[in-house]
Amino acid sequence: MDSLAAPRAVIFPRWGWPPMVVVAALIGFLLPMVHRPLLLDGDTYWHLAAGQWMLDHATVPHTDPFSATMPGTPWVAHEWLSEVLMTLAYQGAGWSGLQLLCSATLALTLAMIARYLTRWLDQPAALVSAVVACFAIVPSLLARPHLIALVPLVAWCVALLRARELERVPAWPLLPLMTLWANLHGSFVLGLALAGVLALEAVAAAPGRRLPEAARWAVFLAAATAATMLTPYGWHGLLYPLQLMRLDLIAYIAEWQPPNFNHPQPLTLALLVLLYVALTRPVTVPLSRLFIVLALLTMALKHSRHQVVAGVVGTLVLAAPLGQALGCQVAGGARMAARRWGAVALALAGLAVALRLAMPVARTDDHATPATALRHVPAALLSQPVFNSYEFGGYLIHRHVRPFVDGRSDMYGDAFMRDYMAPFAPDRAAFERLAARYGVRWALVAADSTPMLYLLDTLPGWRRLYGDQVATVYVRVD
Repeated sequence: MDSLAAPRAVIFPRWGWPPMVVVAALIGFLLPMVHRPLLLDGDTYWHLAAGQWMLDHATVPHTDPFSATMPGTPWVAHEWLSEVLMTLAYQGAGWSGLQLLCSATLALTLAMIARYLTRWLDQPAALVSAVVACFAIVPSLLARPHLIALVPLVAWCVALLRARELERVPAWPLLPLMTLWANLHGSFVLGLALAGVLALEAVAAAPGRRLPEAARWAVFLAAATAATMLTPYGWHGLLYPLQLMRLDLIAYIAEWQPPNFNHPQPLTLALLVLLYVALTRPVTVPLSRLFIVLALLTMALKHSRHQVVAGVVGTLVLAAPLGQALGCQVAGGARMAARRWGAVALALAGLAVALRLAMPVARTDDHATPATALRHVPAALLSQPVFNSYEFGGYLIHRHVRPFVDGRSDMYGDAFMRDYMAPFAPDRAAFERLAARYGVRWALVAADSTPMLYLLDTLPGWRRLYGDQVATVYVRVD
């Protein structure tokens, strides 16, 4: 066995999980219910609309069915299964149902993380590591497909690490998990990358039998790659995440920008914890694991949305080295204690579900929901071409209004997005060109887009129809 063999201590009995796992699951279940930003992302609206379209048509879309500017444009709805699940939850209990779906997802995610951590770390190390992983998830705790994809991400990562501990290739029944992941979210490419790095680690750790070891892992990697193509889009779905990363337009999107360390960031906590351990303990991290951590750190420093991946996967990958450095001796808990914790957690979760269904979530105006402003638009005008702020596109789709642009920026492309962003500079000529090209008759602009508001307030032929703290409506009067 290599330096990261299974821990020496007794693993928790098969009949139950330790109290920390139960508590982690309970926190994961309750957190989305009190996390207000969960439902405040504009993309949630168009994901629900896409799921509804698929349920209505019993197929997945291959071209755009929603926008006013890109009708019929090829579109890879690579998150189709997540969108269907979100829509079914929404149909069942409205926004409360969607919230409960997120709660179940996060509960399972944190439970799996805590379960793996307790194999290697005792307290308080396991608790601190779990907190780091949880903090990394919170900024991305939004009702979107990436949250659902955390379940296969953690399950896949844990399965790979367990296979390495046992010095064997991952079991073939693991492959359907990759197929599920590929239909939920584009992050499945990370799973293939992790498997590749750990395959190299396995080959390097098998002197004298490297060729057969490489052959076994190569077969598994080939099968896993093939499993990712069992989607409605085949090999196009495999290439899509890579094509997205090459687009220039992602620089305009907040979650694709570097994290702002002037404000608290999950990455800050993780780095401080790692720095403390590294300066106080003789930590030895295998080269392959160090490569994974550094790659994840690079991704998180470049794009803030990758902090969740860095926090979750980094925590799992470093659990074994940290456990050995800290000299942890993990032991099982009492059966009665585990049952007691589980009973209390189930009772609290059931109470939370009952309260949420009894007091349904009610949506009001917010930075992604210009509900009041849209009510002031005459019905005849709603069917006319609109110029809208990026964050309002999802809500317009949800309300069956064809937007100028929405959160599917990868479908619109770099050239279109550059033209779209120009009027916000503001560039009057750029707006007039777009208005003429697409026959724009009205505009729905975010209240904080001051330059754009000034442009429309001073542009001949346009009149302000309504305005509030969320959005302003303009109509063309010439």
